[in-house]
Amino acid sequence: MSCPVSPKLDFGGTTPYEDYVHASVLHTLQQQWSKDPREMSFLVITQVMELYFGLLCFEWRQAQAELRADDLKAAVRTLRRSDLHLQALSAAWRPIARMTPTEFNSFRDALGEGSGFQSGMYREMEFLLGEKSASMLVPHRAVPSMYAQLEESLSKPSLYDDVLAALKRRGFDIPQSILDRDLTKAYEASPEVEQVWAEIYRGDDRDLLELGEALTDIAEEFARWRYDHLLATRRSMGAKVGTGGSAGVAWLEKRTQRAVFPELWTARSYV
Repeated sequence: MSCPVSPKLDFGGTTPYEDYVHASVLHTLQQQWSKDPREMSFLVITQVMELYFGLLCFEWRQAQAELRADDLKAAVRTLRRSDLHLQALSAAWRPIARMTPTEFNSFRDALGEGSGFQSGMYREMEFLLGEKSASMLVPHRAVPSMYAQLEESLSKPSLYDDVLAALKRRGFDIPQSILDRDLTKAYEASPEVEQVWAEIYRGDDRDLLELGEALTDIAEEFARWRYDHLLATRRSMGAKVGTGGSAGVAWLEKRTQRAVFPELWTARSYV
């Protein structure tokens, strides 16, 4: 029996592609607030970033489940996949970064007090990376479902907490006080954890080395995303007050100085 040359065209209703992707819904979500055509680019890119935030949260929760099952190989595969998502997320800054201050100002007023700083899914992403702060829940009080989701995430182990718990189960000297600490606070570097990573990097356990490198890739790409955000902001609006009333460049500069999974960087000095 020969295969048809032409694709099937008549499905008697919506196409399977539409049913699966909901493309017609996606393309109704870009509502410009100004008449400037560049705003459409900004809107779409921002929405793409939001989708990647959600995807990264999904992937890191999957990695947490695999770590809790002590399936390091599966966790590393998931983490490496998420690193590719982070690379795509960083690339999304380029069109925004190429806007001149005049071009950005042509639709900036349409944002009002809106700011990516207010993204609930980005906040969830930071919490999963160990960048926790109860004060960051405040902007989401008016959206009960998001507030409840973030409040729950604030008190749950981060991705790195699950990594350290997995290392503890493998016999490494992770202090119990670190695992039992107040999980609603930002993770702070530990000399003991630093020495555990140094021990891993001096060893020959490929699974653990791959885990360390996959986490380092994520930390590096996340730092790059933050820095690209800083550069895009500096280039398009200089040192003016940021949207949403933040300190703009000054606030972003402060955020770029914090590294996630800090001991993975400092431990290399002892290998």
